[in-house]
Amino acid sequence: MPTADGRVDTRLQNYNAFFDEKSTADAKKLETARQENYLEVVNGYYDGVTELFEYGWAQSFHFSRFYKGEGFLQSLARHEHYLAAHMKLRPGMKVLDVGCGVGGPAREIGRFSDAHITGVNNNDFQIGRARKYTAQAGLSDTVKFVKGDFTKLKEQFGENAFDAVYVIEATVHAPTFESAYSEIFAVLKPGGVLGIYEWAMTDIYDPSNPEHRRIAHNIEIGDGIPQMRTRSDSRRALISVGFSIEHEEDLADRPDPIPWYYPLEGDMRKAQTLADYTTCFRTSTFGMWLASIFVWVMECIGIVPKGTWAVSETLKQAAAALVEGGQKKVKLLRFCGITVFHARRVADRDLFPT
Repeated sequence: MPTADGRVDTRLQNYNAFFDEKSTADAKKLETARQENYLEVVNGYYDGVTELFEYGWAQSFHFSRFYKGEGFLQSLARHEHYLAAHMKLRPGMKVLDVGCGVGGPAREIGRFSDAHITGVNNNDFQIGRARKYTAQAGLSDTVKFVKGDFTKLKEQFGENAFDAVYVIEATVHAPTFESAYSEIFAVLKPGGVLGIYEWAMTDIYDPSNPEHRRIAHNIEIGDGIPQMRTRSDSRRALISVGFSIEHEEDLADRPDPIPWYYPLEGDMRKAQTLADYTTCFRTSTFGMWLASIFVWVMECIGIVPKGTWAVSETLKQAAAALVEGGQKKVKLLRFCGITVFHARRVADRDLFPT
């Protein structure tokens, strides 16, 4: 049964059943089950980790590039501004945020562009928090949130409903890229722009390579992802549903002195500002141990739903795998965390023939 805040304890308790701890034993049957039951997988995951994300990261659940001396929160905001500027978002435009989380990017992009933002998300717990934070920020007139499935956007919003759509590290949770991108194409007006920060493996990823698969598997189990796919998979899916790609770049290829994954390393010596020592501490071994004990106690006394601790523990696997994947990139085993696509709907297509 759902709790008062929208979380469902059975989803939390069932989450780990969709994965095998060992990548070599995570059979195609489990992968197919995750794709077919992606709503249960994703909701079970975010019911368990949302508050930890807010505590250990921010209200914007994504990675970003860093300049030397740039603060963590400043980097997150700049990453969002970069996408909005690339898309040429303007005051009064109707913009859809697909997979909006608790609304951090929507609020930031709304302030930056003065566009009217609608965030869509299928997790009741996150939607409630997004609305609360947006009201506190005084942005409820221009930034709104609705519950919905990003593989059924046309059904919810109708065709040609938005001037622009953006996605920040969200459609990786879809059963396939095409299932989400085709729906985005449908709700976007002809000539409208789509901006995506996509989570994908680089094209050197080989699922038959045990080391590659181990890293990808730990990212999947620790981030609620049915299946990690490649940058080429994303590119092909965008084109196949009708988009014309105007810009594509792996931002992790930029020669930045500070790697995108540094906040996950938990190395306080790498903190860029005084405030960032807190972020680095929270992702340190000791900081994660303290958080683990705290969540376990909260679950034992009934403050958080049963299953929260087990789901939250998978974050450790994800953090280690993401850092390793990022570091392997330097060694030519290239894993990509933040590919940006700028695409446009250039023509009408009958994606849903009768």
